[in-house]
Amino acid sequence: MRVVSLVPSLTEAVARTVPGALTGATDWCTHPAGLDVVRVGGTKNPKTERILSLTPDLVVANEEENRAPDLDALRAAGVEVLVTEVRTVPQAFTELERVLAACGSPSRPRWLDEAEEAWSAALPPPERRATAVVPVWRKPWMVLGRDTFAGDVLARLGIDHLYADHAERYPKVPVEEVRAARPDVVVLPDEPYRFTADDGPEAFPGLPCALVDGRYLTWYGPSLARAPRELGAALRAARR
Repeated sequence: MRVVSLVPSLTEAVARTVPGALTGATDWCTHPAGLDVVRVGGTKNPKTERILSLTPDLVVANEEENRAPDLDALRAAGVEVLVTEVRTVPQAFTELERVLAACGSPSRPRWLDEAEEAWSAALPPPERRATAVVPVWRKPWMVLGRDTFAGDVLARLGIDHLYADHAERYPKVPVEEVRAARPDVVVLPDEPYRFTADDGPEAFPGLPCALVDGRYLTWYGPSLARAPRELGAALRAARR
């Protein structure tokens, strides 16, 4: 198989499970470290001609991360495109198994079993639940809204984000509104906006802030095995 991945988390999953299958990946595909494949541009602006020059058997993509016109252009050129949809943790396991099988994996990888095992006991009892707001962008401020994978990840760790029922998936909200909501914790990931100790927490004086690795919050791949432990630790530390 010759595979091009347009999704960073799928790139990591395929590279780890079917070594040698990947011939191309996006500029944002940072894992595994040292991945030596042709770079084909961004997730939102892939270089279609460069992808076609690699003569892939399959392009793997995601309905949220990639644009339909780019995927349609690849299909029109005769390339098979597999598009994933991942809004929940169980859905991630199902889609990962589908992608890996399509990429030529002869069996289900052990890391996928380990990830499912890690999440099977991740849900805390109701009395320990907390509320959160999860900014994903600044200037303008945008937060996690309805029907997102990251929202489901947090819910399974006992964290209910306050915009889960919003009409939009990533609504723009005034920062003053977030402050007034008084969540138990403000979750600040390092992607897509790179929040840091010096860029983000100062906007929420008096509120606990958890700086988290966005890979554990939004990626579905081998990192899922460590996500409950790593995110759980960061969230607990912020609320002490």
